[in-house]
Amino acid sequence: MEFLVIGIIIAAIAIIGATALFYRARGSRRPVAPPPAAPPVPAKAEDSPAGTGETAVAERAPPAAAAPAPEAPAAEVELEVPEPTAGRLVRLRSRLSRSQGTLGQGLLKLLSRDKLDEATWEEIEDTLIAADLGVGPAGELVERLRTHTRVQGARTVDEARALLREELVALIDPTLDRTLKVAKHPAADGAPERPAVAMVVGVNGTGKTTTTGKLARVLIADGYTVVLGAADTFRAAAADQLQTWGQRVGAYTVRGAEGADPASVAFEAVKEGTGMGVDTVLIDTAGRLHTKAGLMDELGKVKRVAEKQGTVDEVLLVLDATTGQNGLVQARVFAEVVDITGIVLTKLDGTAKGGIVVAVQKELGVPVKLVGLGEGPDDLAPFDPEAFVDALLQ
Repeated sequence: MEFLVIGIIIAAIAIIGATALFYRARGSRRPVAPPPAAPPVPAKAEDSPAGTGETAVAERAPPAAAAPAPEAPAAEVELEVPEPTAGRLVRLRSRLSRSQGTLGQGLLKLLSRDKLDEATWEEIEDTLIAADLGVGPAGELVERLRTHTRVQGARTVDEARALLREELVALIDPTLDRTLKVAKHPAADGAPERPAVAMVVGVNGTGKTTTTGKLARVLIADGYTVVLGAADTFRAAAADQLQTWGQRVGAYTVRGAEGADPASVAFEAVKEGTGMGVDTVLIDTAGRLHTKAGLMDELGKVKRVAEKQGTVDEVLLVLDATTGQNGLVQARVFAEVVDITGIVLTKLDGTAKGGIVVAVQKELGVPVKLVGLGEGPDDLAPFDPEAFVDALLQ
């Protein structure tokens, strides 16, 4: 009996405990509150209603797909101001003298020897020929130096320098007209004013297109307005390169499609230059191989077609000074096709063969008008015979 009572009591306690646990679990199932909304984002103070001085409140918008960024407008090219050309060769003298010093200093040492015997004179002549002066001009200079030393008896370095300077300047001939004919032609005889036209010619690799771009900088530095004609249509990169040069200084470039007739581009360039009223049109031509007669004939065609719009006032032949006597062969053939009016010697800072200045003038009977003395955009300088010789002897 006692055992029965104890079992009933234990069963009752178990039922009561189970019921309590049931109701506790049921009461704990409360709804889960949503997370609090993100606080509103304050807008910038400048977005507040005008005059209130209060910060406006913007609702946070739901995330959206990112829109494509708008294309940035094409950046305007900042125009460069080229260096003045007056005295530019003098400023570049040290660069020229570093590469040419072996010529000038070598000659000075020979001329200032105590005894100028036949072997010394032969050594002097060999030095001049090695400097690409040419056999004829070298012999001429040696004879003049011999005559002066017999009369004056020059022996010191200073006396030798003065003598050599005088003779080299005379050999380069400072009386040649080295001015560039790039001034606008005024209206005359009922014809309207028109620009001067300059063609730049030369073989591939001489730096012809670069020289055309640098020449544009030379003219603009001196106050001229310029249109460029990209008539080297066989190299797409040539037209792009020339246009870049023009954009830097504000010169308009006329170009045609790749492979277009070069003569038509030259024609249009002169026509555009006339319509725009500029002072000068510079035409960059293809790098003609002087061994290809057909291509050389085409160069003559470019000149003839361009002259239907206006006279070509300058034909500038670009020569690489490092090519030496081979450059004279090129010059001779170009002169047979078009009337060369001036020489532009490039890479003159990279060679000790400065005698090419004399040789090419003797060969063509036309002056060196410009020299390239480096890779910088303003390293093209009008040629000054006295400044050039001073650099040789520095």
